Amino acid sequence: MKIDWDRRTCARRGHVTYAPEDPRLRVRLRADTALGEVWRCLRCGDYVLGEPHGSGPADRAPLVPRGKVLRDLFILRFLAVERAVRGVFIVLVAAAVWKFSNSRYAVRRLFDEYLDVFRPVFRHFHYDLDHSPVVGTIQKTFGYKQSTLLLVAGLLLVYALVELVEAVGLWYAKRWAEYLTVVATAAFLPLEIYELTEHVSWLKISTLVLNILAVLYIAIAKRLFGLRGGRRAFDEERRSASLLEVEESAGVPV
Repeated sequence: MKIDWDRRTCARRGHVTYAPEDPRLRVRLRADTALGEVWRCLRCGDYVLGEPHGSGPADRAPLVPRGKVLRDLFILRFLAVERAVRGVFIVLVAAAVWKFSNSRYAVRRLFDEYLDVFRPVFRHFHYDLDHSPVVGTIQKTFGYKQSTLLLVAGLLLVYALVELVEAVGLWYAKRWAEYLTVVATAAFLPLEIYELTEHVSWLKISTLVLNILAVLYIAIAKRLFGLRGGRRAFDEERRSASLLEVEESAGVPV
């Protein structure tokens, strides 16, 4: 089933109407009914009863996303939410690493105590905790210097900040955020591929696939790095998607 992004957005946010000064264009957006004058919504094209929300020159009309542009905005905001969730999670991990760096000896004693308690239980199920990769990794972290752990926490915070900045920029469809997302995401792809060679999991595979699709989609759909005509073609596509441009191209003489 095809989604009507224009009407779906208008149903949630309301219509957007505008009265251009050009009478030849104005007449194509306005009509009289028994209930009064109606104006065409710049997003979905439906006629809306009542006074227009704004008026002025046609080139000053609000550039309302519609059609493919509106669909692209929905996808960008989905990616923005995903980046925001990831950024918050990384902040929590960084806080945990920082707290652990200040009390790792107490944590190690507590871990060893619980390990002694659960070792017979797991042995009953024929699982040797002393040779567990997870337990080994945890025990290895206890040997790290505090300065090393603080450096890791700092790097995680920087990474989280990049993710949160991406999230804000993508939500508002900023072009700089699209470039940042493509560059930052592509830079971490080799690391994600390397992690898969160490240990395969559905979460890692899903994350890798999502990041690859995000890089390709944003770079191609948004015409970044000169692709498909670059910024000029992207701006022309946005303008041509506006209702006023459609009406002008439909036969209104200049």
